[in-house]
Amino acid sequence: MEDWKTIANIPNLLTTLRVVALPFFIFALFQKEWGYQIFAFVLFALASLTDLVDGYLARKWNQQTEFGKFLDPLADKFLVIGCFVTFLFIHEPIEVWMVILIVSRDMLITCLRYIAVRSGTSLRTTMMGKVKTAFQMGAILTILVIFMLISGKRRAMINDTYAMGKLAGYSTYEIASNNALEFYRFLKTTDNITLKDIFDSIASFVPYFGMLFTTFITVISGLRYLVTNYRLLSIQNLKRIFYDRFNN
Repeated sequence: MEDWKTIANIPNLLTTLRVVALPFFIFALFQKEWGYQIFAFVLFALASLTDLVDGYLARKWNQQTEFGKFLDPLADKFLVIGCFVTFLFIHEPIEVWMVILIVSRDMLITCLRYIAVRSGTSLRTTMMGKVKTAFQMGAILTILVIFMLISGKRRAMINDTYAMGKLAGYSTYEIASNNALEFYRFLKTTDNITLKDIFDSIASFVPYFGMLFTTFITVISGLRYLVTNYRLLSIQNLKRIFYDRFNN
């Protein structure tokens, strides 16, 4: 068991701050004022930066701890899942099934990691995991930037458009595709287009397609992990883990 003197170091502090920042980040996202959206973006950027810095410092200063190894991936999951779940409540184009698949993938990997530890081995990682992370971070940053660049009134209008479209029987994909097509026509037929016009238009479809591609990559990554680590899920291995768990 590690004592507090071992745990209380700067890398672990940075990891802990990433968890502590989450409720403030979520609160800011729910606000419509421009200043809050900037605050949310900056807070997420700083939290993401600590994810790089804490691991680097822990290795450089030889301050790697079991507490840090446990909390670091957990803090990452809290941050990313917290973002997507919040988007689900404040932005109509984000669909429930997308968030469910993203969360389910993380739960799957957590279960596989536990089985690997109980089996006395390590979970085999794949390049798709890094691709998934890049897509997820890219989708979150894109949505946060869009929230910064459009007004709260415009966000409300986009939500109303999707809500009314769904009531009329259209799917979210159809609404987003129609918005993208209208944007294309707008670019072709309108002169003197301002940046505000562009951001107001792309905000109506980019978050949806960003989340759609991110969800697809996330699912592929989860399936890739299953294929790469299929031996962990063999009946013999699961039986052995179950036997060891309840007979020790």
